[in-house]
Amino acid sequence: MKWISQDIDMYIKSKEYVDTAVLPLFPVSLGEDIKQSAAMSEFISLLSIQLERQFRGRLVMLPGYSYLKSFPEAKLISDLMLWETELLEKGFKHVFYLTSDSGWKAIENQFAGGLIWLPSLPLEHMDEQYKNTILDDQVKQLLNLFMQKWQSAE
Repeated sequence: MKWISQDIDMYIKSKEYVDTAVLPLFPVSLGEDIKQSAAMSEFISLLSIQLERQFRGRLVMLPGYSYLKSFPEAKLISDLMLWETELLEKGFKHVFYLTSDSGWKAIENQFAGGLIWLPSLPLEHMDEQYKNTILDDQVKQLLNLFMQKWQSAE
């Protein structure tokens, strides 16, 4: 379910079946790697849309956490821990973070939620049909990962 009023109404009515929250992580840099951070955010945003379509009714796709790449690691950890605590307290059994920023890999063990890191693909010069095919392939790989995580938690 998307973070929109209509889907949230559906979530409220079927809360007991929606056990997973996904928080996309969007890096922002205004330095030399500005284009790279924009590409990572674009890729994760598009991937999030496809992922939400596949698991509609099983997960809530949150609007995402945008952060400055220059933030100290301790702040990133603290901010994400606040998200995680809130989500788990509100009844979500599974929390996933979706990112293309490899910096999160070094600190993923700090979180109870699962970090899903995917390298960003250069989508800017692709036509829409090819872009959608690439994203669909990525989502198919994620389907298996989500299924494994859900089954191992049962």
